[in-house]
Amino acid sequence: MRHALVNDSRGTVVFGIVRPCAHRLTDGLKAEWMAHLCGLCLALRADHGQFSRVVTNYDGLIVSVLTEAQVERTARQRRTAGPCPLRGMRTAPIARGEGARLAASVSLVLASAKIRDHVADGDGLLRRRPLAAAARRVAHGWDRAGARTGAELGFDTAVLVDAVERQQGIEALAHYGTPLLTLTEPTETATAAAFAYTAVLAGRPGNRAPLAEAGRLFGRLAHLLDAVEDQPADAASGAWNPLTATGTSRAEARRLADDAVRGIRLALRDAEFTDGRLAHVLLAHELRTSVDRAFGTTACAHEGHGGQGGQGGQVGSADPNGGQGGGGLPPGFGRQPPPRPGKRGFLAGCAAFVGLCCTCRLCCADEYEGPWSRKKREGCCDWSDRIDCCCDSCDCCDACSCCDCGA
Repeated sequence: MRHALVNDSRGTVVFGIVRPCAHRLTDGLKAEWMAHLCGLCLALRADHGQFSRVVTNYDGLIVSVLTEAQVERTARQRRTAGPCPLRGMRTAPIARGEGARLAASVSLVLASAKIRDHVADGDGLLRRRPLAAAARRVAHGWDRAGARTGAELGFDTAVLVDAVERQQGIEALAHYGTPLLTLTEPTETATAAAFAYTAVLAGRPGNRAPLAEAGRLFGRLAHLLDAVEDQPADAASGAWNPLTATGTSRAEARRLADDAVRGIRLALRDAEFTDGRLAHVLLAHELRTSVDRAFGTTACAHEGHGGQGGQGGQVGSADPNGGQGGGGLPPGFGRQPPPRPGKRGFLAGCAAFVGLCCTCRLCCADEYEGPWSRKKREGCCDWSDRIDCCCDSCDCCDACSCCDCGA
């Protein structure tokens, strides 16, 4: 029995359906996205301790992104975080404030739901009673922690917990011919509540309705893609899968997913943002890529590294002196090369090496910084030889009215 309130990690450091490639996050959006990802991680640590950081996920940070997109930017919304192995032992500006804390609260509650779901299914080592009991204690602790932070922000996490509890009952009653959207309803309700509350935190009451609709469809999409991606493995292991249980074809699931992406984009047009560029890219563009990835229709050469692929990152820069902007001077002409950072010491290099291994950048990044020498190196797996890169394209099926992507 599976549900998509929180997606499986698939062996990555963080998880979620919105996993943007760094080469598609241009015009400084990569740094903004990383600021929210690190902000969620450190908000979890600050409020709930080191262990809670394991629930950091790509989808949860969207709550932080939406909150910040609706308010005027101030210096208080950023702080400089210390070196981290996942950033190559670099400091970085990170998002902070109520948006990051709300994202942490939601992530904790939904991650606890995933643990209870695995315990109920007896997955893997959780078939053993001592480990299952320990997992339940962790889940209950995360429930309380998420509720505590939510209460401090005025957000009642009971709607999330209720959705989790109803999900298992609905799945137990499902049979061949049950409408698939009956199974996605609890997930939709939970994500709608989280998205809508970002408007409350931002002081934009008029945005509650459109963001609730965007959240509802986002929850539907997360559930659908989770089911699609899990179906082959579930069939092999005999595990319950919503598509198989209801007899829903992959073509019908694709139709529902495409409709959800289109509906999210339309809902975002009805909301008012101070700076909605990152929210638009993640929810209008990257969700389309997520659907294509789940159904195996297209993929990106740099996909799966959560925007932490190359250090160069920005394709198509408008820099008149850069090589990607088109026109202007040749790359680097008339400019002094940046100073090379000094080598790392033994212990700092070891920490950077562990970070590179844990994030797969040592193998799969098109370029990474050597842990000790800090020289630029290529990953040992050349993805460009195996799959075409889609990073230069912008594939919206409807014309975008809130960005100049040209789609």
